[in-house]
Amino acid sequence: MSEPLGAAVSLAPPPPDATSAGLPTAQRVLPLRRPGRLLATAVVLVLVAQFVHGLVSNPFYQWDRFAYWFLRPTLLDGLLITLEVTALSAVLGLLGGIVLALARLSRSPVLRAVSWTYVWALRSVPLIVVLIFLYNFSALYKTLSIGVPFGPAFLTFDESRLATDMAVAVVGLSLNEAAYAAEVVRGGILSVDQGQQEAAAALGLPRGHQFRRIVLPQALRSIVPAYVNQLIGLIKGTSLVFYVSLLDLFGAAQTMGSTYPGDIVPLLLVVTVWYLILTSLVSLVQFYVERHYARGATRSLPPTPFHRLRDGLRDLRERARREAAV
Repeated sequence: MSEPLGAAVSLAPPPPDATSAGLPTAQRVLPLRRPGRLLATAVVLVLVAQFVHGLVSNPFYQWDRFAYWFLRPTLLDGLLITLEVTALSAVLGLLGGIVLALARLSRSPVLRAVSWTYVWALRSVPLIVVLIFLYNFSALYKTLSIGVPFGPAFLTFDESRLATDMAVAVVGLSLNEAAYAAEVVRGGILSVDQGQQEAAAALGLPRGHQFRRIVLPQALRSIVPAYVNQLIGLIKGTSLVFYVSLLDLFGAAQTMGSTYPGDIVPLLLVVTVWYLILTSLVSLVQFYVERHYARGATRSLPPTPFHRLRDGLRDLRERARREAAV
């Protein structure tokens, strides 16, 4: 009688008389040797070791001065300004991007044309040019007014009082961020299958309800990874606000470097480490947000970094055990 499908195959050693009776003996399956991969791993480890040794042993980095500057109040104040500018610009840029994306998808030719022109113009002009242009905006328009076009003005504002350094930085970054966020949001919305909207329309659901409850939750799976990349770029882009007289983290380091020219390298290392910390935290949040929206779309949720580390150590132990048994 044949064994049922899925029955386990025993690899136990044969009885003592199996060989003399001509029965086949069990064979141990050995992993395939890959010398190229081992050689590449060894080369990479050597290069990493040399890099770390250079960081630690090179006196030019002045790690004692790095430790002195890392938590200085001047740099921490600049870090707070960087966080404030990033948070405000990210929120305003995302809201503007949603409005622009909906305008691009609108049936109105005017809204589509204006949205396309805005995205085309802001993505074509460098961010530093936008910031410097806004910083000198008062030279073009000394006052801003709201009223009837070519008619009387109801409200008038003094542009020089409104255009503070913080306002110029936030407005410039938000305008630039909205252009890129618009394409991210539009791409996420278009990634949702058209049949989803048709099914919702067949059920008689209002268009706003279709967008909030059906289209947007599915679009977020595509929007979140792309927009987090934009957010990481925004964090690094805040270093340009130094050119509009706002002392963020990079601006504070530049100012201290002018006062203490011998500490330029340690100050740049401090800035580098803080940017690495900020972008790493954003990437961690991105992972868990993506994991949240992956529910129901994948058979199993992506493993967390802790799970990956645990599984990797377990695989190494099993591999070492197999190698020792050979």
